[in-house]
Amino acid sequence: MAFNKLINGLKNSQPVLRLHIRTGVFFHDVLMIPVAWYLAYWLRFNLGAIPENSLQVATLMLPVVVLCQSFSYVIFGLYRGIWRFASLYDFIRIGKSVYVGALIATLVIFAVTRMEHVPRSVIPLYIILLFIFLGGNRALYRALKDRRMRIGGGKRVLIIGAGESAQMLARDMLQHAQGEYLPVGMIDDNPDKLNREIHGIKVLGAFEQIPLVVKKQSIDLIVIAIPSLSSERMQTLVGICESTDTAFKTLPKLEDLISGQVTVSSIQEVSIEDLLGREKIELDRAMMRVGLSGKAIMVTGGGGSIGTELCRQVADFEPDALIVYERSESSLHRIQRELENQYPQLNLVTVLGDVCDRQLLEGVMEQYRPDMVFHAAAYKHVPLLQAHPAQAVKNNIVGTRITAEAAAKFHCNKFVFISTDKAVNPTSILGATKRGGEIYCEGMNAISTSRFITVRFGNVLGSDGSVVPLFREQIRSGGPLTVTHPGMTRYFMTIREACQLILQASVVEDEGGIYVLDMGEPVRIDYLAEQMIRLSGKEPGEDIEIRYVGLRPGEKLYEELFYDNEIKERTRNNKVFRARHVPADWRLVKQAVARLEQSVANVEDDEIKRTLAELVPQYKDDDPPGAVGVQVRQTASPDGDV
Repeated sequence: MAFNKLINGLKNSQPVLRLHIRTGVFFHDVLMIPVAWYLAYWLRFNLGAIPENSLQVATLMLPVVVLCQSFSYVIFGLYRGIWRFASLYDFIRIGKSVYVGALIATLVIFAVTRMEHVPRSVIPLYIILLFIFLGGNRALYRALKDRRMRIGGGKRVLIIGAGESAQMLARDMLQHAQGEYLPVGMIDDNPDKLNREIHGIKVLGAFEQIPLVVKKQSIDLIVIAIPSLSSERMQTLVGICESTDTAFKTLPKLEDLISGQVTVSSIQEVSIEDLLGREKIELDRAMMRVGLSGKAIMVTGGGGSIGTELCRQVADFEPDALIVYERSESSLHRIQRELENQYPQLNLVTVLGDVCDRQLLEGVMEQYRPDMVFHAAAYKHVPLLQAHPAQAVKNNIVGTRITAEAAAKFHCNKFVFISTDKAVNPTSILGATKRGGEIYCEGMNAISTSRFITVRFGNVLGSDGSVVPLFREQIRSGGPLTVTHPGMTRYFMTIREACQLILQASVVEDEGGIYVLDMGEPVRIDYLAEQMIRLSGKEPGEDIEIRYVGLRPGEKLYEELFYDNEIKERTRNNKVFRARHVPADWRLVKQAVARLEQSVANVEDDEIKRTLAELVPQYKDDDPPGAVGVQVRQTASPDGDV
């Protein structure tokens, strides 16, 4: 109780204490005025005796100088800064206040004395001396505080990088970290920076010298402070840092540093996204704003991982209305609350409904007349859909047909279908149904005034049911991490990156068709598992086992982004390509989809697969007889991602 009273008393006394400190600083600065004034005269007369007439005038005019200079101090806000954090901006402010105060005082003195017995050189000497006294004392105070903090201890930090982000981080550690972190060195591959100092911190070597520097300087923490680092370089750096057996962290990517300011609070654990992410995407935001701003935008499946991120990014472009269509009550409520909090001015419409509900879907489109529809509603888990082909077809093909036809009926300008690399030479129900959706949208594009755009890309890191959250869960449980095959590879991108490129693809060309996102190089799943184990502070094979369990029905060792007969064309964005090929016969497509709907209604799984193979000739059903309906074991593979 007494302790709480003491704390509260200290809190209540803080405003009074701050007032006393500012008053003290003000009197210090006022005291420096006569010191600088008389010293200027003394220097003018070569450190000898000041003539009596000049001394009398100097003493007579001192109150004028003090008054003018004090007024200038206040006007230029010298007491908004804090000595402990004195910076270049503070010194500029001091210089302005000294110069303006001296100028006003000189004008008054000239009006009174016509500068008689006031040597002309006294004024510039006074300005220089006062600036030195004011700025020098602040700089000295800051240097003493910084030195005390460095002597005081804290975690010894090695900063990787010596660019702008690194210097901002180092400055924040020295100024605001309250002794928690002590930056003792920097590492940079630029030879021109070697042995240079930034905020008194020396650049000690290049990347390959990190282990030696860590050992020599007794480093407690390594911080990778290069937000623009490519995934390849990040992987190299992480490998070097792991070899030191020292804790290491990183800064977010540049696009995630919203404020642009790098502080100690920006430091975060290295994530698997940092290792698998790629160079920053150059987006044509002006083009995207033209395509989205002031438009009514509808997102189906708006509560899912892709749909949610699409809603966030669309909201940034200030649409006329954002219609979020989602059948999961909890997911819809979650995204509704987030958008209402983050975008209070947004005209948000939330609809609880299924894309297979034609009456509801058409009612919504008739009422709100969306200019653009992003169709993200889909089932996406390979093993589950292998066991339930009827539900897969109903949601991924029939639901797509109903949504696409409603968009065309109510003259939607663009319909964007979210597809997957599993639609290329599919071996799974998921891939076949997604390819079926692609084919149907291509047919609609040929007969409708609406533009139907398909965006095809690979796996999304961290999406619902994907490999990354599953690996994290298995690591928390102590393992093992279950991987289907040591040779399995997949394309990966972050949710943010995927949705940015989806929006870019939706506006990059006026022509409909299939667009494919640049996914970079494929990643081995066992590498993903190994890195996630290491990032958790454990060692693969020693602390946590990686167990290979074999390919499951419908899975492929590797995915593809283009069919052999597709021509890869460039667009105005170098991360988005068009896949051009001869479209399927629209009459046969409609017949196959109609038979699929009949098979779904009768839950005829074998007939569904046969008809799927007619609609998607490249579909190869590798399931053994009787495999449909078997229990699905939760095994970590990437194929929960879209």
